[in-house]
Amino acid sequence: MQHLVAPSLLAANFLRLEDDIRIVNRSEADMFHIDVMDGNFVPNISFGFSIIRQIKSIAEKPLDVHLMISRPDIYLEKFREAGADWLSVHYEACDHLHSSIQRIKKLGMKAGVVVNPHNNIELIRDVIPDIDYVLLMSVNPGFGGQHFIESTYGRIEKLTGIKQELNPDLLIEVDGGIDLKNAGKLVKCGVNILVTGSTVFRSKDPVETISKLKHPF
Repeated sequence: MQHLVAPSLLAANFLRLEDDIRIVNRSEADMFHIDVMDGNFVPNISFGFSIIRQIKSIAEKPLDVHLMISRPDIYLEKFREAGADWLSVHYEACDHLHSSIQRIKKLGMKAGVVVNPHNNIELIRDVIPDIDYVLLMSVNPGFGGQHFIESTYGRIEKLTGIKQELNPDLLIEVDGGIDLKNAGKLVKCGVNILVTGSTVFRSKDPVETISKLKHPF
């Protein structure tokens, strides 16, 4: 499959959020990436249910919602009701990760597990057969505009090996510091979904930038 591009609305201009959503609608992007932060699991606060509902009302592409929150299990149904199509939770945020994954899938969403830069990939080996995607963080979670952590390439290679062994249909998503310089290399390494915020929304022509991310070669 051709890789997917998911612009992160965390980097959008919140004073003209509707305009930025419509820009993504008419681009070659495949989905919207929405970072939900609670000020506890990470030191930042972002979108809540009401904002996600408003985004969903005008978005013409699926919502890929990344939960950077404590106790995500108590909110899974509410995120589905708000409009999440894909939902990812952090490995360390769930007391019973397998149960969380099953509930996400039962609610009709694609289920993902997020792995931070300091997490050993092997920690999620046992749930790889049960999930739709892994979100590898290539920066420390919480803030946009950070520099890409170069050791991510080795982590992608390791995850690709586990994928081939346990779940060939698994999608590998990478988020953090992705730009026009490293997008092609990431795709060649086996990344299926590129999440990028600042590169898109701080460019002079976001539609053109998304096209370049979609066709990096």
